[in-house]
Amino acid sequence: MRQPASPFAHHRTRNTEHAVRLLAALLLTLASFCPAAPGDSAIVLYNSSVEDSKAVASHYFTARGVPANQLIGLPLPAGETMTRQEFNELLQEPLLKALTERGLWKLRADAATREFSPTSPPAVTESQIRYAILCFGVPLKITRDNSLTEASAEKLQPELRRNEAAVDSELAALPLALGRHQLTSALPNRNYAASNPAALHPTNGILLVARLDGPTAAIARGLVDKALVAERDGLWGRAYFDARGIRDGGYLTGDEWIRKAAEVTRRFGFETVLDDTAPTFSAGFPLSQVGLYAGWYDGNVSGPFARNSVEFLPGAVAYHLHSFSAHTLRSADKNWCGPLLAKGATATMGCVEEPYLAGTPDLGVFFHRLTAAGWAFGEAAYAAQGSLSWQTTIVGDPLYRPFGRHPAELHADLLKRRSPLVAWSHLRVVNLNLAQGTSAVEMLGYLNEQFETKTSPLLLEKLGELHLKLEKADLAIEAWDKALANQPTPQQRIRLLFARAEQLTKLGREVPALVAWKELLALLPPSPEQARVKDRLEEMQVKPRKK
Repeated sequence: MRQPASPFAHHRTRNTEHAVRLLAALLLTLASFCPAAPGDSAIVLYNSSVEDSKAVASHYFTARGVPANQLIGLPLPAGETMTRQEFNELLQEPLLKALTERGLWKLRADAATREFSPTSPPAVTESQIRYAILCFGVPLKITRDNSLTEASAEKLQPELRRNEAAVDSELAALPLALGRHQLTSALPNRNYAASNPAALHPTNGILLVARLDGPTAAIARGLVDKALVAERDGLWGRAYFDARGIRDGGYLTGDEWIRKAAEVTRRFGFETVLDDTAPTFSAGFPLSQVGLYAGWYDGNVSGPFARNSVEFLPGAVAYHLHSFSAHTLRSADKNWCGPLLAKGATATMGCVEEPYLAGTPDLGVFFHRLTAAGWAFGEAAYAAQGSLSWQTTIVGDPLYRPFGRHPAELHADLLKRRSPLVAWSHLRVVNLNLAQGTSAVEMLGYLNEQFETKTSPLLLEKLGELHLKLEKADLAIEAWDKALANQPTPQQRIRLLFARAEQLTKLGREVPALVAWKELLALLPPSPEQARVKDRLEEMQVKPRKK
């Protein structure tokens, strides 16, 4: 039996020699390939008033090997909100006390009495931890306190004279100011766009706070399980980015972030789709095998994400930019964060109240740090934050490092285990090389040498795309026919049928084209895609058919 060829070994064939040499050079520069941070770098906080909260904490505590000294239970309100007084008296002060009494933090001698200013050094001088994991049942947001007055707040724009905040974002600033900073508006994040993950540390003024949360405790508990699977097997899938086609004005920044993120993932070897038009992805958009997603700006979960099933792969990171995307995490159909988690995403971010665009994560920074730089989810999320003590909540295991394994090691492991995921590794080889200018001819040669290409709908789809790029439509259709015969996912099937129907129509092969368009019509929900198929069928009915 022929052994599958490894893309990381030396190939002597003429077509792929250059591709593999280039790949080897690329792998040295892609990421640091650091393993996930150990559990002893984190504290796990749960609400002792909520039974499910302790259960989620215990699960994480075991899964990540967190020391017993770093599991903290506090009696907190059972709902998603808490007042500023409750936050101070029941959460912030007891947590600070636990951190110092357990020897996890050492504070400056004058920390309790000094006045905080934007240029003050962090209050924490030594820390054994970097991360804080808040478990299902810990309140999500601090409500506005209209009795709180701060003289300097009068200098702010009227819309920023607010003191409500996400619990996560408020606690993230704890090592900097111990809660003594101005609470009105946002606190600038000193670590925004950091290039060194080690800088994201309490001694540098930031605690990486995230939560295991969602519509149910089971969903919250599963976030670490899916993260561990992806750390072992790799985070694979396709990257989808949904910009709005903005070219000027105040909202341009949001689109620029999304376009930069798409370019980052494309160069990282992900099969990347960027929709740069005003509408968001529609209900009929063939969203398949999702590994990464970012888009904006619908108020509630919509389009392909509102389906009963979304093809999220284990470890998928998904984010939709909206002012109230995390207004609640307890709903599987309201806003965005809760539904994304309920449909299978492993990590997300969102806003509990209006942040304004500048107060949302910089997606170009986030996706670069997560992928090309190989950082942990919590590190990437906080490097992308321009503000703390504001409205963003981070949902997922902050220790989750999806790209912590070296690609060569991961590929060899997948081959050894005969995992079908090795097809994604081959696809990444192709995309990395194409992004660096390697020809489609060379990558066709590479794919044709791989044992997996014979039966993988993933690789057969790519084979067809490469043939089409070389203007060999007949060979493209042949590859897509094989892909369709090898059990593609439901949404990949729709995408393959669209590609096949379009090319059959262009070639004038109207009988098989008509069959393909009719099959599509039966599969699509009401959507622009369905309307497009109906238009094609009407056009074909008035033309003479050809075989």
